[in-house]
Amino acid sequence: MTNAAQHTNGNMPVSSSDVVAHRHFGPAMPNLNWVPAPRYLMRRDLLLRIFARHTPGRILEIGCGAGSLLCDLTARGFSALGVDQSPSALRLARTLAAVNDAMQVADTTDDAEAISFDYLTAFEVLEHIEDDHAALADWSRYLRQNGTLIFSVPAHPHRWNAADEWAGHFRRYRRSDLHALAEGAGYRITEIQSYGFPIANAMEKLGARVYARQSNGAERADMDITSRTEASGSDRKLLTKLWPIYSAWPAAAIFRAMLAFQRLFAKGDRGIGYIVVARKD
Repeated sequence: MTNAAQHTNGNMPVSSSDVVAHRHFGPAMPNLNWVPAPRYLMRRDLLLRIFARHTPGRILEIGCGAGSLLCDLTARGFSALGVDQSPSALRLARTLAAVNDAMQVADTTDDAEAISFDYLTAFEVLEHIEDDHAALADWSRYLRQNGTLIFSVPAHPHRWNAADEWAGHFRRYRRSDLHALAEGAGYRITEIQSYGFPIANAMEKLGARVYARQSNGAERADMDITSRTEASGSDRKLLTKLWPIYSAWPAAAIFRAMLAFQRLFAKGDRGIGYIVVARKD
C-alpha cells in the first residue's frame, strides 16, 4: 500500500485512512464495516504459506470479495486482478485497490486476457454456483498452460447448517467431490489442505444459531440466493463491533497460536473447509 492520503478510483475518491493494516491479520476497513473474519483468517494462514512456495506472477481472483487476500499477495510481489459482482464487495475492494498500484478490481472478466494469468483463484465461490463444473471449466481459459488453480470450498455435506443458508450456498464438498470436479474440468490436483480445525469447527456450530436468526430476520428473509451470495463476503457488521477485542494483542496472540495448531491437521479432513491446489493440464 502507498502512503498517499487520497487516491481516486473511477469517480470515487477514497481516503487511505479507511484502511487499517493489522500486523498479523492483514488489511481491515472498520470504518466501512469490514474486518477479517476468524474463518477467513484461518484460511488466509494456510493460503499465504501455499503462495510462499510459488513464484510471484499474475493472479486473477474470481469473487475477490473485499480484496484483502489480493492485497496481501501484492505485498509479496504478485500482481492481481480481482473480479466480483457484488456492489458492496466492489466498494471495499476498490478502497484497497485505490491505495495499491499492483491491484486492479473489476465487476466482470471482460477485460481479462485469455491465457495470460499464472494463477487463477476462487475462495469460497464455487459453492455459490449451481453448475460449479461449468464455471471451473470456463475459468481455465484465463490460465496459461501449466498455470496454477487455487480454490477453497466449505467441507463435509453433513456439516450443512444455517450459515450455508445465510450465505447462499448450493452445497458443501467431500474430498472425492473435489477430485472429480477439478479433473473433470481439465485440472490435475497437486495438493488438498483442510483448514479451521478445531477452533473454526466450534465457532461454526455457535455461529449457526446466530445465522439462523439473521436468515429469518426482516433484512434477509426475502433475499434470494443471489442476493445472499452478494452480501456474504462483505457483511461484517457484527464482527466490526468485536474487532477492537480480537485485533488487540492479547486475543491476537491467542488466535495466532490457534493458527499454528491448525497446521498440524492441514493434511487431514477435520477442518470446516478445503483448499485445493491444481495445475491446468
